[in-house]
Amino acid sequence: MARFVLASSSVNRKEILERAGIEFTVIVSNADESNGPKAPDALVKELSRRKLEAVLPKCESDDLVIAADTVVYIDGEILGKPKDLTDANRFMHLLSGHVHTVFTGVCMAYHGERVSFSQETKVKFYPLTESEIAAYVQSGEPMGKAGGYGIQGPAALFVESIEGDYNNIFGLPAAHVMQEAKKLLKADKI
Repeated sequence: MARFVLASSSVNRKEILERAGIEFTVIVSNADESNGPKAPDALVKELSRRKLEAVLPKCESDDLVIAADTVVYIDGEILGKPKDLTDANRFMHLLSGHVHTVFTGVCMAYHGERVSFSQETKVKFYPLTESEIAAYVQSGEPMGKAGGYGIQGPAALFVESIEGDYNNIFGLPAAHVMQEAKKLLKADKI
């Protein structure tokens, strides 16, 4: 049986796999996550590929390696992780009362075979008051999170609707990942 390796330091991605009952090992990639002018789906696929490439040399031949990257996209702008509280404040103002799209790119490898895909989920925020935004930003919660929020935390109260895979917003479209893993492993069950 293949060992699953998650090429990520993301607590969210670890939690998704743990909740799904998947046993895995974490190897942090430390890959370059700088981005250039790309469409969001292409960007997350490229960043997940970089993470995969950084981790593969550290893996065994029978490992199934999973790498992922997530961004938020709104009005032609890609929102990664906020650089500071001012950036987080700007993100929250952009998201307030609007629909945005969460893109997660996944790159997987097993025995020399690779698969890469991106998944998108649309999220609509309720309009937020200035005091809600200020309190949220000052809490430090937006830091380290794509788009400046985590759907599983206090920002859950901002969400009016979701169209698509919830886990994708959390950082890993687990059901899609497992379908691709079954194809790579050529197995009926994992």
